[in-house]
Amino acid sequence: MSRTLNSTPRLDGFRMPGEFEAKKGCWLGWPERSDVWRNGGKPAQKIWVNICTAIAQSEPVTVCASAQQYENARAMLPENIRVVEMSTNDAWFRDSGCAFVVNDRGDVRGTDWTFNAYGGLDGGLYFPWDKDDKIAQKMLELEGLDRYRSPLIAEMGGIQCDGQGTILTTEQCLLNKNRNAHLGKEKVEELLCDYLGAEKVIWLPRGCKFDETDGHIDDLACWVAPGELLLQWTDDETDPQYEIYQEAFKILSNTTDAQGRKIIIHKLPQPAALEWTNEEAAGLDAVVGTHERLAGTKICASYINYYIGNSVVVVPSYDDPMDKPAQEILQKVFPNHQVISINNAREILLGGGNVACITQPQYAGPAQ
Repeated sequence: MSRTLNSTPRLDGFRMPGEFEAKKGCWLGWPERSDVWRNGGKPAQKIWVNICTAIAQSEPVTVCASAQQYENARAMLPENIRVVEMSTNDAWFRDSGCAFVVNDRGDVRGTDWTFNAYGGLDGGLYFPWDKDDKIAQKMLELEGLDRYRSPLIAEMGGIQCDGQGTILTTEQCLLNKNRNAHLGKEKVEELLCDYLGAEKVIWLPRGCKFDETDGHIDDLACWVAPGELLLQWTDDETDPQYEIYQEAFKILSNTTDAQGRKIIIHKLPQPAALEWTNEEAAGLDAVVGTHERLAGTKICASYINYYIGNSVVVVPSYDDPMDKPAQEILQKVFPNHQVISINNAREILLGGGNVACITQPQYAGPAQ
C-alpha cells in the first residue's frame, strides 16, 4: 500500500542516491505523440527497444504505454521487459517520474515533484501536462511505496545527486521564472535538500546551449562517484559551448562537496551540435501548445546524457568522431561496467532529450 506522507525525506532519514548506486529496476514511458516524435514515434520506438534491451541485461525494466500503444509496445519489446498500461502526456520519465529515495535500512520511498512540462504556459514544451504530473504517484502505487509530494517545480534531468549530501543543478533551470523564481534561491535550496535528503547545493549558472529544457544539468555534468564527476568539454574557443564549460569548470574547481572534498573533474569531449533536417521537421504534426521544431534548428547533443545500470552504461552515439573517445573515457571511469553504445540516438534527441531523459532508475537501497 502506498501512502502520501506529510513529512519530508530529510526529516525521515531518506536520501537520493547517486546514479552509480544499486538499482532494483528502471522505468520508461513509450513515445507516440505525433507532435513531438516524428512519424508517429515509429523511428523512436525502434531505438527505445534497443535501449530497453540493453538496460534489461543489468536490471528489470518497466515500460509504461498508453492503451492505444500497449499491444504494439508489448509486441516490440522483449518478453523479459514488463509493459504496464498507463496514461501519460509524453515519455520523459526522468522528469515526470518519481525520484526514488532510500534510507540506511534499505527502505525505498519516492519524491513526487510538481511537473509543468518544462515551463508551463511560459515556454513549456507541450500542453496539457496533467497526466504526466500523476506518473510519479502511479509508479509508487504500482510498487507499493510511500510518496512525498513536493511543491517544487522540478525535473530530475535538472538535478544531480552524489548520494552523500551534494546536489548539482543550474540557476537557469530551477530559478527560472517558469519554475520557481517566485520562491527565491534560498527557499528553493531548502526544498531541494528537504526532498532529496541533502546538505549542500552547488549552483552552476546555466546549462548547455540549444537545450529546450532551460538548462538541465544532465547534458553538462554528472556525478560518477562521491566527490567525482564528468563534465562535457571542448577546447575550441570558437565553440558556442566553450564559455559555458569554462565557467562550470572554474566553479566546480573552487568548491567542495557536502563532505568537504575537492571535486575530481573528468572532461568528456562533446559531439557536434545537430540540426533538424527538412525531412525530420516534416514528420511532425503541428499542434497548438507544442514547442515548434523547424528545419535548421540546432539540437544539444551530449554523451553525459547516459544511463548507468548495475552492470551496464548505456550511452548515445551520433556517428560523430567523438563517439569512440567518449566511450573509452566512460569505460575507464566505470571499469566494472559494460559500455553499450546506442546507435542513431539522434531519434531521441529530436524529441528533446536523450538516454538519461527517458529513463528513471529505481534504487534498491543499501541493505538490498
